[in-house]
Amino acid sequence: MIPARGGSKAIPRKNLALLGGRPLIAYTVDAARASTVLARVVVSTDDQDIAAAAKELGADVPFLRPSHLAGDETPMLDVLLDLVDALEQREAYRADILVLLQPTSPFRRAEQIDAAVDLLTRSGADSVVTVVPVPHQFSPESLMQLHDNRLLPYVSGPAQLRRQDKPRLFARNGPAIVAVRTQVLTEQRTLYGVDTRGLVMTREESLDIDDVFDLELAELMLNARSGGTAT
Repeated sequence: MIPARGGSKAIPRKNLALLGGRPLIAYTVDAARASTVLARVVVSTDDQDIAAAAKELGADVPFLRPSHLAGDETPMLDVLLDLVDALEQREAYRADILVLLQPTSPFRRAEQIDAAVDLLTRSGADSVVTVVPVPHQFSPESLMQLHDNRLLPYVSGPAQLRRQDKPRLFARNGPAIVAVRTQVLTEQRTLYGVDTRGLVMTREESLDIDDVFDLELAELMLNARSGGTAT
């Protein structure tokens, strides 16, 4: 499932914003369609233009998302539960596994989608989520607080200055991919079950388009990959 509502504050109509001359959502639809394990690629949107673009790209848009599930504060869990219920009611269709793919992660690859589903099925886990290593300078031991313009350690105790001495930490990268058993989603009402596994992606693959700067950075990365000259 690719969630792509029409509203966006940082970048108006972000899911249709051009990246490399193509709408942003195209990169996620391409990756999903190139996956060897996904049986269906569904876009959930409240926007007619996004729906038309998604269909042209080869995705399925079985219905438009209700407007009350397209707000800035709408929990993704509610969107997914509504989708599962609607597909069951309208088509008697219920997948064993639901894979959430955020359209703001253009550099996630089809092989990583396959790897997430493989890890989920092979391990017997409830969920798999993609993560990115946290740069060592952002580990809790390196963080500081400002109090009256004075820098104070965020974590008490001796400061860990060497990268090798700091714990290796990970953060969800958007997340670019969440694979969850539909039964866990509907019965436990969560994307992250008790047994959640992590699939590591690189910083480059994990770029999440949140604002104009991210979009410009993605454009530069695409340009560099194609061997072009940035302007």
